[in-house]
Amino acid sequence: MTTETTPPQGEKLQKILAGAGLGSRREMERWISEGRISVNGEQASLGDRASAADKIAVDGRPVKLETYASGIRRVIAYNKPEGEICSRHDPEGRPTVFDKLPKLQGERWIAIGRLDINTSGLMLFTTDGELASRLMHPSYQVEREYAVRVMGNATEQKVKNLFDGVELEDGPARFTDIVDSGGSGINRWFHVCLLEGRNREVRRLWESQDLTVSRLKRVRFANVIIPDHLRMGQWEEVEKTDIDELAATVQLSPAPNAPTRRVDPRHTKTGLKTRGTRGKPAINKKRPSPHKKPGVFKKNRHR
Repeated sequence: MTTETTPPQGEKLQKILAGAGLGSRREMERWISEGRISVNGEQASLGDRASAADKIAVDGRPVKLETYASGIRRVIAYNKPEGEICSRHDPEGRPTVFDKLPKLQGERWIAIGRLDINTSGLMLFTTDGELASRLMHPSYQVEREYAVRVMGNATEQKVKNLFDGVELEDGPARFTDIVDSGGSGINRWFHVCLLEGRNREVRRLWESQDLTVSRLKRVRFANVIIPDHLRMGQWEEVEKTDIDELAATVQLSPAPNAPTRRVDPRHTKTGLKTRGTRGKPAINKKRPSPHKKPGVFKKNRHR
């Protein structure tokens, strides 16, 4: 006699909460473990499943699941200035990257990664916690490109070391691509790529070769390039075609519906362009193979 088992009903609770724009999947798992989530009046546990028809609450407050049910995935690009931190609130009163973002009803912006206080450039925010979780996870090897000004004698051997890989205090690290963008004296500009987002990794890699980063700007995240017209401290909604391509890099299906595209009301038609070519992407958007053999330092490029 065979016993039929009923397949689990609904989706994992943390996925629903992340899809509703409350935070990343990992953050939602923590909320469930802390006893902050209830489903139909009962305290939830990790592993529970639910559907959009269930009554879900966080700290006793009902969760609006319209965003989850609507099939809309939103992403905005923000040009972060130096001096802003990536926390939602700062006890010291410093400005945060969330201060200038458009307000949302029933959901919130989730930062896809972080930049340190002294780094400027492209940050992405989304209402889709699953998308954010995957884009930040190192297993998906999402490419980030930076324009970096380095002080010191950046010899060919030192640059090759960073391409081949060095040992940092938290493990091995390397740039998957390095482009020499020129400079004068002891200051040189490079464009570099990483497939992960460890704390201060770009700076620590250069410091391992006794070189100092004097300016650092992120210019690309996966397929999304910072627009020339986007001024410091301003945001712009990413188009659905680009969002779908971004989602595909982490094996997510396109969202069925497109958001109403918005731009920062502070935009002007004559937006401030990036100075020179220092901030513009210089590296092919296609992700290089992590198994590709080291290249040769010629034509100002390592790849």
